[in-house]
Amino acid sequence: MHIHILGICGTFMGGLAALACEAGHRVTGCDSGVYPPMSDQLRGLGIELIEGYGADQLAFAPDVFVVGNVVSRARLVDGRPKYPLMEAILNSGRPYTSGPQWLSGHVLHHPTHHATGPRHVLAVAGTHGKTTTTAMLAWILESAGLKPGFLVGGVPLNFGVSARLGEGNSFVIEADEYDTAFFDKRSKFVHYRPRTAILNNLEFDHADIFDDLAAIERQFHHLVRTVPSQGRIVVNAQEESLQRVLAQGCWSEQLLFGNSRNSGNSATTARHDGFTAHGEPHDFEVRKAGLKVAQVRWNVSGMHNQLNALAAIAAAEHVGVAPGLAAEALASFQNVKRRMEVRGVISSAAGDITVYDDFAHHPTAIHTTVDGLRRQLQSAGRGSQRILAIFEPRSNTMKLGSMTAQLPWSLEAADLAFCHAGGLDWDACAALAPMGARARVAGSIDELLAQVKAAARPGDHLLCMSNGGFGGIHARLLEALRA
Repeated sequence: MHIHILGICGTFMGGLAALACEAGHRVTGCDSGVYPPMSDQLRGLGIELIEGYGADQLAFAPDVFVVGNVVSRARLVDGRPKYPLMEAILNSGRPYTSGPQWLSGHVLHHPTHHATGPRHVLAVAGTHGKTTTTAMLAWILESAGLKPGFLVGGVPLNFGVSARLGEGNSFVIEADEYDTAFFDKRSKFVHYRPRTAILNNLEFDHADIFDDLAAIERQFHHLVRTVPSQGRIVVNAQEESLQRVLAQGCWSEQLLFGNSRNSGNSATTARHDGFTAHGEPHDFEVRKAGLKVAQVRWNVSGMHNQLNALAAIAAAEHVGVAPGLAAEALASFQNVKRRMEVRGVISSAAGDITVYDDFAHHPTAIHTTVDGLRRQLQSAGRGSQRILAIFEPRSNTMKLGSMTAQLPWSLEAADLAFCHAGGLDWDACAALAPMGARARVAGSIDELLAQVKAAARPGDHLLCMSNGGFGGIHARLLEALRA
């Protein structure tokens, strides 16, 4: 089969392209404004990439066009279609489908020659931590010898690729609540029909497609409806929004997880059969129903990652991986690219300056990331070193300005904050005013670089946060600081 993918460089569509190639299909695709790591991965697979959405691509005459949710019926200021290829597909009557629909029919519920029966799909849903938890779960199953397939919305460092078919019966997928396509406004994850589903957390996001939190909870319940009675739903016991989701109806086994009071959080739940963590994030005891079942010692920091680990351990247990074995696998877990990834260190006699790259873009994720770095420095006896948070409000939710009031809180653990405000329709200076002199706002990347360069000093940690390429700021910062 020949498929031509519209929006191929998105994390999901790029992973789909990799799976299709591995399955023996011919894959071509188009996109605009591409950037690593996905563009590098696709070129490495030998996939032909076309810049833009020109109608002349109709001549590729694939068996089906696979349409990413970046594509819409929008028109430019002069009335021309923004995606002329899509208009040509519709006008010509050529076959097309969405990415999640194609994935469901040709990968998730289509046994490979290695599989001995229907695939066991393990889906990881939640506002935060989906990518990291999916990577953890895939690595646990790999370490247990299950040779899982997976599709992750990033590049797990343990695997070096974002997706593969795998040789076993299990398939681990990051389950996004964002809409499927312009012609299918259901969340992507309703297509996946998992037997094991992780509900990691849930708060308001994607303000461009959801009116309120209740609308997202409704989509999460659609996912719950698809899990069979012999399936398992792994649920964060501390999330009231998820309890409201389950209160709408649940027909599967529920297994709860949460932190204990030892971790500085409230007790997990009145239910006593779930997973809890006892100890610090880098070295903690895992208990089930109050009994110790494993010990996790790893190099990953942050309370949020402790919760991610509990969810992954609980999901892996459903396919026969004992918690102790799962904990051993996590000891060698290397995280995901763009998750507190060190991009470079500028060394000097006076002290090092470290530049990080992180995917955080929602205020809660920004807060968690900055706070996690602060705790990491404190535990290493370097709590006095400064954190310079450098970020751009790039997601659709942030561009709409619906969460500006949370920005000062999200950055409270940073010593200085630098915001790239180019292209925003709301006043970033006003939003960050409660931070006083600790916040700086720039209208361009060049201005932002100049501000950071002037402020940086030996011993600083420069934390760059964006869900996009951020104008290559990481390499440019390192170059400017070396100079």
